[in-house]
Amino acid sequence: MDIRSGHGTGVREYRIYMASATQNTSTDRGFEDFAALLDETLGRDTGFEGSVVTGRVVRLTDEFAIVDVGLKSEGRVSLKEFGPAGVAPDVKPGDVVELYVERYEDRDGSIVLSREKARREEAWTALERAFGNNQRVNGTIYGRVKGGFTVDLGGAMAFLPGSQVDIRPVRDVGPLMGHPQPFQILKMDRARGNIVVSRRAVLEETRAEQRSELIQGLKEGMILDGVVKNITDYGAFVDLGGVDGLLHVTDIAWKRINHPSEALQIGQPVRVQVIRFNSDTQRISLGMKQLEADPWENVAIKYPAGARFTGRVTNITDYGAFVELEPGVEGLVHVSEMSWTKKNVHPGKIVATSQEVDVMVLDVDSSKRRISLGLKQVQRNPWEQFEEEHKVGSIIEGEIRNITEFGLFVGLSADIDGMVHMSDLSWDEAGEAAMAHYEKGQIVKAKVLDVDPEKERISLGIKQLQEDPAADTLSRVQKGAVVTCVVTAVQSNGIEVKVDDVLQGFIRRAELARDKAEQRPERFAVGEKVDAKVVSVDRASRKLALTIRGREVEEDKAAINEYGSSDSGASLGDILGAAIRRRNTDA
Repeated sequence: MDIRSGHGTGVREYRIYMASATQNTSTDRGFEDFAALLDETLGRDTGFEGSVVTGRVVRLTDEFAIVDVGLKSEGRVSLKEFGPAGVAPDVKPGDVVELYVERYEDRDGSIVLSREKARREEAWTALERAFGNNQRVNGTIYGRVKGGFTVDLGGAMAFLPGSQVDIRPVRDVGPLMGHPQPFQILKMDRARGNIVVSRRAVLEETRAEQRSELIQGLKEGMILDGVVKNITDYGAFVDLGGVDGLLHVTDIAWKRINHPSEALQIGQPVRVQVIRFNSDTQRISLGMKQLEADPWENVAIKYPAGARFTGRVTNITDYGAFVELEPGVEGLVHVSEMSWTKKNVHPGKIVATSQEVDVMVLDVDSSKRRISLGLKQVQRNPWEQFEEEHKVGSIIEGEIRNITEFGLFVGLSADIDGMVHMSDLSWDEAGEAAMAHYEKGQIVKAKVLDVDPEKERISLGIKQLQEDPAADTLSRVQKGAVVTCVVTAVQSNGIEVKVDDVLQGFIRRAELARDKAEQRPERFAVGEKVDAKVVSVDRASRKLALTIRGREVEEDKAAINEYGSSDSGASLGDILGAAIRRRNTDA
């Protein structure tokens, strides 16, 4: 094997042997001279490894480009380094290229070269020069890593922290990736291969220059062109060329916008007007809708009260629904104006977002930009409709939907009920006793007693389906008349009686007799008949207030007037005795 050719493993073995021999016989200068001559011959310590050299392409193979770099042997470079994958390499014989010497010789004795590392070394040299002069460098964001992004600086890779991407936090960096842009080098370490760059520093420097120039001539009312830089829940930030202004969501358009993304996109060019400018804080408020005609002008003429229109439901709240009559003009349908019959119901159960509805204009306040609308007003009032179709005195039939402590509620249609008060259930029975005969779901007939559309009430009666059995007696009984009663109950405070078995009456304890000794309820028995004078008549409740004492006093006065007085010498007993005998004789 030829040792000087540098081929095979013999060279490595011989080097190992010579190194060992040199250490063991360090005093022998002959061995040292021979080892140095061998290294010089084989190129072990040439100083070329790790450096950049210039070479000429000699020929191309299937995988490599053979390059003459002026050394003892030719080098080779992978064709992949002369172009991206899938594209023909941009190299041909005769081209002069700069290459990086990775290894002076490999196992085959060839010089291993790299074009990519040459570009990287060249880039590092240029970057170090820019870093030393505090100059900006151009790069392209091409990847995302933990905590930030990777940037290609012309062959050298750098790290861009997330906090250094922009002046404000950027949610979507997609539009920034793949586009060449300037960066500022913050830190670099060639030994470790670390470079940290900042895009924010460049923006702040450029922004400061542009801001100073723009703010000097900025005035309220100016119309400027800008680009949407960022979108938040409450608005969008517009870059005016070095300075940002806030375009609030309420100033984007005259119509309702729930989120700025409904009308704007990042990177979209927009024309805006300066609404407010605070020179102290340098805050700029912008508006887009101010550049369009105000749809609220002459709105009172276009939408007069009482007129009907068709609109679209844009928003639903707990207190009502907003209806858009035209772009930029909305009215509120309060929950109380949504339905005639559905009370205490959430508006979302009556209408839906984007639904087309017919509404009536109730009121317009142009100064406050408010329009009150009504949904139920475009529908017929069911109580008025019932009043037209069912006159007082007509008979209806319905299902008992609810029973309360004061009466029955009877369903008259799908939406409205009528009430039968407990006093209108029976002529004879008391209210509670009469209600015991009815149950929920039962179908009953009733007579319409009264309809009040304003109060949304319909009064019904079941007992009115029959004639009042006490009507004839009531027509004959007048105040002051003496009637014959039958005792029905004895109580501690008086007695209950009935007249003609249809009218109920009550005689209080003090009215049971003229003499106090006789004012005892227990001296009366149930079924006993008594004569009493009518004190008052309550025709609505069909009850009488009676008195026995008053009848007796009246009879005494009549007897005295007819048969004499105590002044004539006759005693009251003689007068009454004569009156009794006279009455018996007449009888």
